[in-house]
Amino acid sequence: MTDADPVRLYRTVRLIRRFEERAVELVHGGQIVGGIHPYLGQEGIAAGVCAALGADDVLAGTHRGHGHVLARGADPARMLAELCGRVTGLNAGRGGSMHAADLSIGVLGANAIVGASGAIITGAVWARRRQGRDTVGVSFFGDGAVNEGMLLEAFNLAALWRVPVLFVCENNGYATTMPVDGAVAGSIAGRAAAFGIRAVDVDGQDPETVRVAAAAAVDRMRAGGGPELVEARTYRFDAHHTFEHAVRLDYRPPDEVTRGRARDPVRIQGERLADADRAAVDAEVEATLDEAVRFALASGEPDPADALAYLYASGLTARTGGG
Repeated sequence: MTDADPVRLYRTVRLIRRFEERAVELVHGGQIVGGIHPYLGQEGIAAGVCAALGADDVLAGTHRGHGHVLARGADPARMLAELCGRVTGLNAGRGGSMHAADLSIGVLGANAIVGASGAIITGAVWARRRQGRDTVGVSFFGDGAVNEGMLLEAFNLAALWRVPVLFVCENNGYATTMPVDGAVAGSIAGRAAAFGIRAVDVDGQDPETVRVAAAAAVDRMRAGGGPELVEARTYRFDAHHTFEHAVRLDYRPPDEVTRGRARDPVRIQGERLADADRAAVDAEVEATLDEAVRFALASGEPDPADALAYLYASGLTARTGGG
């Protein structure tokens, strides 16, 4: 079921890269209010993992989740409209940057609660397996989540019930501004080993390396092997959040940033393509995002009168409060 086409894998990392760069421009221009957590530099992880998934598989991401949603196949125009808070967004402008979801393709949501994706995906996959479906799931989280009780509880239940969840740790070395060495005792793989979960450490900057590791894990899980963990070592090229562009936090040494940016997943995957193929993908991505920006900015904003809609799954509309 895995998609090993190097051109499509390059298109995914290039799309995420340029989407994020366009989104940062819209933040600076005031069209995206409140800022975003850029996924720049980590594109190879989302692209590689999602290339290993099948149509009935599900995933949940993090507050830095645009890449996960796009890699799974969401419409970039509707995703950008969601970031801009427009009614044409994936969630009618109500999810925004940190809560975008697309249930039609198995994206159960980005999530602003650190480590929450593990519990969501473990429950969702367990339920689908009880229905006789061949679903596997992916929980993306950062290195800062590995000390969260909620995630460790998800490890425990997934291992105990043999739920086929691929736990993907995007280890970019920092939980906001806290270096991982100052926050995590032992190792991240050791967390998984404590629950009997197989764990591998991969180069998250190489999309193909990630894809191969994820595909092997997914195959084992579909065969009944239980959950697995992939620790993808990566580097965040931009700020933790775009507010850093204004406040200029100083917590990463310049030489470290230079070294981290030297291994660019877009370049690494692009060098596997012929020049003509790469140029064609680049042009197609730019055209797609030109249209996405036009679509998002031309879309309407939500009506304040509908603020209480969607509170109930039944469609019941809440009453407004009394005076």
